[in-house]
Amino acid sequence: MKVRIILFLFAALVFSCRKNRNHPVPSIPFEITINMNLPSYNALQGVGGWTYVTGGSKGIIVYRKSYDEFMAFDRHSPAEGGTECTTPLTPNEDNFLELDDICSGAKFSLYDGSAISGSELGLRQYQALWDGSNLIRISN
Repeated sequence: MKVRIILFLFAALVFSCRKNRNHPVPSIPFEITINMNLPSYNALQGVGGWTYVTGGSKGIIVYRKSYDEFMAFDRHSPAEGGTECTTPLTPNEDNFLELDDICSGAKFSLYDGSAISGSELGLRQYQALWDGSNLIRISN
């Protein structure tokens, strides 16, 4: 019985590491804390607001999904493949909940980071923890 449990845990570890290793967006260690009271992060005061912050591979977009939930995604598109596109993902002018990759034509959801079209993979997501007051800690 113990051998089965150990084999199961080992297999889960191997397959989860392989999944992360195959994601085309590099995992760059960082930790940043932003203060929503600062003018540059004022858009995060209301639900549906978003802003850019530095960090990750091509920058990060932070989105306020609900009163107490924030989402943080890398602006590096997983659909780029081997191209050397330097343009990060940007919100669609007609629908801010859709992030567009102008290099590949792929589209992603700002709501949950999933691929809408043009990519098999979703966006690299980072942990975003709100202190309940004015600070958001973003890290990977």
